[in-house]
Amino acid sequence: MHSKARVGERVIGTNDRDLRFETPLYTVGEAAAYLRVPRTTFETWAHGYTRKRHGRRPTKAAPIVTAMPGGRREPEIPFVGLAEGMVLAAFRCSGVPMQRIRPAVEVLKTELGLDHALASKRLYTDGADILYDYAVKVDEDELRELTVVRTQQRLFVPVIQDYLRRISYAPDGWARRLKLPVSKNVIVDPERAFGQPIFAKGAVRVEDVLDRFEAGDSLGDVAFDFDVPVEDIEEVVRVALKTAA
Repeated sequence: MHSKARVGERVIGTNDRDLRFETPLYTVGEAAAYLRVPRTTFETWAHGYTRKRHGRRPTKAAPIVTAMPGGRREPEIPFVGLAEGMVLAAFRCSGVPMQRIRPAVEVLKTELGLDHALASKRLYTDGADILYDYAVKVDEDELRELTVVRTQQRLFVPVIQDYLRRISYAPDGWARRLKLPVSKNVIVDPERAFGQPIFAKGAVRVEDVLDRFEAGDSLGDVAFDFDVPVEDIEEVVRVALKTAA
């Protein structure tokens, strides 16, 4: 029988490894690109920051997504860190400054009693109530505006809900699969293609499809060869070209 260790509410055997939590799969740059946030932004989420201002005390902030020790170009973000980043990207899209979001994230972690609260299904079910109560307590109008009441239930605003609906959860309540912001037809699954983005239909790596297109093959030929709907490829190509520009 394996001995057990508790991390928040996550219980694992100490002789077991959970690929979602314990295996670095992405560099900071890759994670930022997948979530469509600036690399420097994800860098501060993963590593924290210290900002020095003349005549003032330095401003420090701790990491808020899971990262592991690694070199600048080596994978250091596990799947759970990417899932946490997905939620932060949602908050960022709301327009509320991160200096308001950071303390709210700490409250969510404390109230939910979880080390990886942003990757837990309980954020989806209970997070809006917790965030609203905190916003009222500290009189933060911007944070209050991240939630709305629908059918007598407090929910996150639509832009955040859209992101949260892209997260699928395993029976243990932790994030299991992501549909990336680039397209709902592109998913990340830590147990498929080493966690690299793949098309939901065809299960081929996005990188392989884009390589063929950039090499000069037509969208129709690429779609046929990889058995991926051409409209799914077109959507990803449009985003890739826009990002490159």
